[in-house]
Amino acid sequence: MNEKTREEVEEKYKWDLSTVYKNESELQIDYNKVTEGIKKFKENETTFLNSSDNLYNTLKTYYDIDMTLDKLWTYVSQKYDEDIANNKNQAWKEKIHTLYEIFSENASFLSPKLLEFGLENIESYYKENPKLEKEYGFVLENIFREKPHILSEKEEKLISSLSKAFSNTVKISNMLSDSEIDYGTIKDEEGNEVKLTSTNYSTYIMSKDRNVRKAAFKTNYKVMKQFNNTFALALSAFVDKKTAFSKVRHFNSSLEASLFSDNVSVDVYNNLIETVSKNLDNLYKYYKLKQKALNLDEMHLYDIYVDISKEVNNKYTFEEAKHFVVDALNVLGNDYITNLNRAFNERWIDIYPNKNKRGGAYSGGSYLTNPFLLLNFEGKYHDVSTLAHELGHSMHSYYSHKNNPIQYGYYEIFVAEVASQVNELLFNNYMLNKVKTKEEKINILNQILELFKASIFRQTMFAEFEKIISEKNENGEILTAEVLNDTYYKLVQKYFGNDIIIDEEIQYEWERIPHFYYDFYVYKYSTGLAAACHIVKGILEGKENAKENYLEFLKTGGSMYPLDELKIAGVDLTDPKVIQSAMDMFKEYLNELEQLLSN
Repeated sequence: MNEKTREEVEEKYKWDLSTVYKNESELQIDYNKVTEGIKKFKENETTFLNSSDNLYNTLKTYYDIDMTLDKLWTYVSQKYDEDIANNKNQAWKEKIHTLYEIFSENASFLSPKLLEFGLENIESYYKENPKLEKEYGFVLENIFREKPHILSEKEEKLISSLSKAFSNTVKISNMLSDSEIDYGTIKDEEGNEVKLTSTNYSTYIMSKDRNVRKAAFKTNYKVMKQFNNTFALALSAFVDKKTAFSKVRHFNSSLEASLFSDNVSVDVYNNLIETVSKNLDNLYKYYKLKQKALNLDEMHLYDIYVDISKEVNNKYTFEEAKHFVVDALNVLGNDYITNLNRAFNERWIDIYPNKNKRGGAYSGGSYLTNPFLLLNFEGKYHDVSTLAHELGHSMHSYYSHKNNPIQYGYYEIFVAEVASQVNELLFNNYMLNKVKTKEEKINILNQILELFKASIFRQTMFAEFEKIISEKNENGEILTAEVLNDTYYKLVQKYFGNDIIIDEEIQYEWERIPHFYYDFYVYKYSTGLAAACHIVKGILEGKENAKENYLEFLKTGGSMYPLDELKIAGVDLTDPKVIQSAMDMFKEYLNELEQLLSN
């Protein structure tokens, strides 16, 4: 069947962007207004600290511009994603992106000048103008928290220029992986010769046909091996930069430097690795169950991604998906469900695929708009689960925007996956109790356990790899290809155990993980799911105020440090018990799967 064009999709299945701008004329008006505002903003540089009122008004103007700029970006990026082949939409997106860069440059004087002015003088302004502290106190606190790590203006400019040069390392890695490398060909399930790419590798490594997934694995890493030294040079240069810059900024390590922006201690990172490491026996047990379910004499690394459930051909209409998701989330209370239904009634969601539409799914939007969800709904169970997941992001954004001024209206990336995973866990738990057949239950349990494997175990392994190679670098060890290969291979042995054959090719897998250039980012996936598990457990067990505390957490936006926000929901990530509770939940689901498979 031919894919529908955008025009052929019924309006009721498309998001309603007219709530943002009714036409291009309205868009142009805001564009002109913001352009003029950005030009004038730099005029504040010499006067904004002359009085408490000047500082207050300058900060307000900054966030007013930022607020409208985000609204513009929401509209043009959403329009672009409807049809990525539309040149007009692409042009608008590039215009707004350029506007962001100009605004960033014109407002760059704020933090350096404030730090130079001093906290003592700011505190005297608080007495003159209480609104300044009430509305912007946390913003200013965060700026002054950085003071011990801020250098002179000349040094900061030098670091900025060097940072741009070092950013080429990730570009080199991505260019190699996505464009330059020819991965060769393999034969698919039908015996057709197909070209292997960095993108479709994940499809073939999950193939039910063992010959296909083995060929994908062997072929992919045979090619990756040839570029081992080049990838090592790129990653080593990136780690060099992290180490050098953390020392220059007076941090004890690059890990400490990376966690600083979220005000997260190194103990949280270490607790995650230590607690997960103590619970690897259950992960090994899961792999043994997979081996048995797949009827394999021996389990290789190219077998671990295969879905163990038989094909479940259930197809869901979007109305059915909506019903299941809303019903599953009813445990969060009337206020949550009332606002959740707005997503459907007010057309926040772009539901079905169309020609040239962006693939995948996400939740977007801005402070001045509704959240917007992009889906490519095809009626599979995964699509329904994705709806629940993305609605979690959207509801987090909705509550953040509605309960905070613009300067605190956006939550940090550290907590970004918590609400989405809460929804996904609640939905899967609901469906697990609703479905009737054994195969349906196995399918859902497999998806839940794969979520844990991917988001906690695998990301923690990545986090440990980052930590080890950074420590090696800080201790003066050269990160050669051999060092990186050996470090990664030993971690794979640790996280997969003795019952799986650790194919030698896996030593090159680190080459294809772009997150290693994101600077200690991956652990947030693990802590996010662990926090969600703790919250869901409390809600489902009827723990006093668990639901109410969770909703209060959703309302905090960016008004507090992430760890403090999570404490409102009853989650203390400095306590290893939170990670352990996620490990216990994994074990419970694992035991349930084992029982089903043995019947």
